[in-house]
Amino acid sequence: MATRPPQGSWTGLWVLLTLLLGVGLTLLLHHQQRARQQAADRAAMHELADKNFAALQARLSSSELLMRAVQTLFIASDEVTEDDFAHFYENLRPRELFPSLVALAYAERETRPDGEHYITRRVQPRAGNERLLGLDIRGQARNMAALVAARDSDQSSLSAPFELVQTNAAGQHILGVTLRLPIYSEGTPPVSASERSARLVGSIAASFRVSEWVGSAFSTDALQRLHVEVSDVTAAPQPLFDSQPAAAIAGGDFTRDLHYGGRVWRVAMRYRPQPEPTFGWSQSLLPSGLLVTLLLALLVWSVAGTQRRAVELGWRMSRRYRESEERFRALNELLPALVVLADAVGGRVTYANQASRDRLGESLIGRELPEMFDDVAVRRWLRDPPGEEVSRLDALLRNERGERFWASVSIARVELDSVSKLLMVAADITEQRQLNERLSHQASHDALTELYNRREFERRLAQTMAAVAAGAPAAALLYIDLDQFKLINDTSGHMAGDQLLTQLAMVMREQLARHDVLARLGGDEFGVLLPNVATRDAAEAIAEQLRRRIDGYVFMWEQRSYSISASVGGVLIDQPGMHLHELFAQADTACYMAKELGRNRVHFYSEHDDETARRRSEMEWANRLRWAAEEGRLLLTYQELTPLVAHAGDGVRIELLLRFRDDNGRLVVPGAFMPAAERYGLMPVIDRWVIETALSHFDQLHPAGAALQLATINLSGASVEDDALADRIIELLALHRVDPSRVCFEITETVAVRHLSQVARFMQRLRTAGCKMALDDFGAGMSSFGYLKNLPVDIIKIDGSFIRDMLDDPVSYAMVRAATDIGHQIGLTVVAEWVTSEAVMQALRELGVDLAQGFSLHMPELVPFQRG
Repeated sequence: MATRPPQGSWTGLWVLLTLLLGVGLTLLLHHQQRARQQAADRAAMHELADKNFAALQARLSSSELLMRAVQTLFIASDEVTEDDFAHFYENLRPRELFPSLVALAYAERETRPDGEHYITRRVQPRAGNERLLGLDIRGQARNMAALVAARDSDQSSLSAPFELVQTNAAGQHILGVTLRLPIYSEGTPPVSASERSARLVGSIAASFRVSEWVGSAFSTDALQRLHVEVSDVTAAPQPLFDSQPAAAIAGGDFTRDLHYGGRVWRVAMRYRPQPEPTFGWSQSLLPSGLLVTLLLALLVWSVAGTQRRAVELGWRMSRRYRESEERFRALNELLPALVVLADAVGGRVTYANQASRDRLGESLIGRELPEMFDDVAVRRWLRDPPGEEVSRLDALLRNERGERFWASVSIARVELDSVSKLLMVAADITEQRQLNERLSHQASHDALTELYNRREFERRLAQTMAAVAAGAPAAALLYIDLDQFKLINDTSGHMAGDQLLTQLAMVMREQLARHDVLARLGGDEFGVLLPNVATRDAAEAIAEQLRRRIDGYVFMWEQRSYSISASVGGVLIDQPGMHLHELFAQADTACYMAKELGRNRVHFYSEHDDETARRRSEMEWANRLRWAAEEGRLLLTYQELTPLVAHAGDGVRIELLLRFRDDNGRLVVPGAFMPAAERYGLMPVIDRWVIETALSHFDQLHPAGAALQLATINLSGASVEDDALADRIIELLALHRVDPSRVCFEITETVAVRHLSQVARFMQRLRTAGCKMALDDFGAGMSSFGYLKNLPVDIIKIDGSFIRDMLDDPVSYAMVRAATDIGHQIGLTVVAEWVTSEAVMQALRELGVDLAQGFSLHMPELVPFQRG
């Protein structure tokens, strides 16, 4: 008869099986962990390759921007002298950005009996490049091919690699490439390859040491971790750059073709073999897995043991619960929480675990527990604690060096060996509180400017309104909207716009008192809460001080300067019962009125504003504008232009302005509905209505009738993009028998610069038919005067912001004088907008400005045929 194996053998078998299974599972998880880490490393390598490929593209684009700057120099001047070219190079300092740059050169086109030659006439720097002067590009086949490609496409063109004329310190020729752009003769931009070839006067080029030029685009990290090869594969492959010519190729590949300047560069990045990463115990699952396995085996041993062992274990555990204070200390020594035991009477500390000694000081034993707390109320409570209930609180503790930290504390009265004790268990929550404070700050502050955000501003505004309703002194709300902010974003990018907002936040903060509240409400809009201002005059004085400070601020960005202004709307908070949203609506209306009255001014809300200038939403305006023409709600007004010096035979000149008639018969200015028309694509329809209405009633646009000398019609950017509009205008002129010389079409400078080639073709088409062209808001876009040479215009209208400030601001005065001189130099009529006084009129006469326009000279009137 078989005997039953001893119980101890089965217990050992179960324990062994548990250990084997646990170790196997731990090793499997460890292997998977390493596999995930390796996959993450491969993904990081691929991301690194992507970033450096993009960096190479950015390097080529930056080089093209350098060439565009040189091209602008030749476009803006009929003749660029050697000194001009040298000064331009010194100001630009291109080798600081591109150390691989060998030379900037200009080759002039010469026609000889044997064909076209391109002789190098300008070169910088001169040192080391003397051999380039007089060099005929025709003798360098690859360089010449790039010149021809740039000439025919009017785009930047890149040459195949070839040996440059220059040599290095050892006298060896340098392998390089050239980047080229064409220079055409003065006039409208050529549109066909044949026209470009005929009008080419020269070519500019930048030559680079190709290996250094390409290699500098890659980061140090990429060159250390990747084997990078770049080759020109447009025709036969030609190596351009190799980060490790002698290295073996191993690992995965990243290959992509870069198309630029008519060439195809193949970029191959191969992962360099990396040493196997060490997998530390702190990162591995092995220690914790083995520990869990061991504990599980011990648990199996405990469960599978005999009843005797279970009884014995229970006896041992019960004995531990009965042990003295010394056993309590041993159990708590390794806890991460702070555990302190003190006498209930007197509070003298008798025990502190290792975590407590590390945080509160090694000499903790013998100190009084209340003295560790920074709060006087907590210390008083500890000297006479309540009964046995547990007390929990967040308190500021202080260690023996006087350093303070926040802790979550639980304190209870316990009995150990029949002795009453105070047991304190605490956890350090300093980092958690700091994180909460940061999150609270982020929830109430704008991330860009560090000002309060709209949510926090509304909360503080509601508190102030409640205080005023309870009898506190009056307060004021200011709503600030920057003028022409979108122009800076469009011309210099959103980074420039963000930097401007940050700087203006500091400028405005300096003008306000400590108790005033400044917030960014969104976009380019700011809010200011002025508590305890008492009177509207006091609030207006602070608002005007803010406006003047912003108006006097000059924003610099990448060698450009911008004059900033703001429209400020204000509301006095002096009555109970107002709602928050109603108050914001009134402030917004007041700001809108400030813009409509000419921008850069302060306007405080009055009840009359709601009746005359309340704006509808853009969607409502869009729906109304779609049927405005059929319903007869679109009206034309005219404003006369005043000659500053009278001449015999001068007739009446006017500008046509659009108005919308609302349900009450009042005229609404374009600023209320034009944004909706532009957003929903209605401007071409409105512009066509204005053109057809004006030309069909041309002799009824002014009381002068047929004696009207010139009528100006404004066009939007969307209409200029319509290729069929110019032909339609010419048809209408013939249909209604209107002399084209009596009609002028006006386009803003920002539209002209943004759509330069389209605008130039549009203007030329209408000028050929006999119409005149005007460029409005000249100077507002900070564009180069050189654009005037490529735009067929007859009239420039200087931006009103310069006219308004010219008597007080030397920069504005200089801008008006420069625009007038250059305009007259190229035969243009110069008009000044926003003329407000006789003193400004006299200053404009002295500068030679031809015409003046402004509300102080003539308020817009309805055209005669619509007055009924």
